[in-house]
Amino acid sequence: MNTSQTVQGEEASVRTVITQWADAIRRKDAPAALSHLASGYLHFSLAPPLIDAGAGATDLDAWFQTWDSPLELELRDLTVAAGDTVAFSHSLNRLAGTKKQEGRQELWFRCTLGLRKVGGTWKIAHEHESVPFYMDGSMRAAVDLKP
Repeated sequence: MNTSQTVQGEEASVRTVITQWADAIRRKDAPAALSHLASGYLHFSLAPPLIDAGAGATDLDAWFQTWDSPLELELRDLTVAAGDTVAFSHSLNRLAGTKKQEGRQELWFRCTLGLRKVGGTWKIAHEHESVPFYMDGSMRAAVDLKP
């Protein structure tokens, strides 16, 4: 197998992991979602704190329970670059659903994932989500943007 085929194979493997992880989130299946995370996973989430290094199944399941409906998670324009042991991806993501006591919610945000191969399996080691903010002095998050 040549280097180009190897890279394409690794990129396909990374895409499979990301798809399985996103499917688990859509189903609100915390153990399945967390099974795709590496030891030492760091999350730069939309929600505080600045760095979330310790969230587990209990925390993720508690967040899932704040939703009445299944989650809609769309990964638009997913781009993957993979080497032999390290990969990253970026996409524009749409998260939507019905929040308990809040009604229908929808948000587009940017997502970057860093992955590393652990024991021959791709695992998500770092997740970074963000939304731009209006630089007009208001410091408002630009949650009204859509691709």
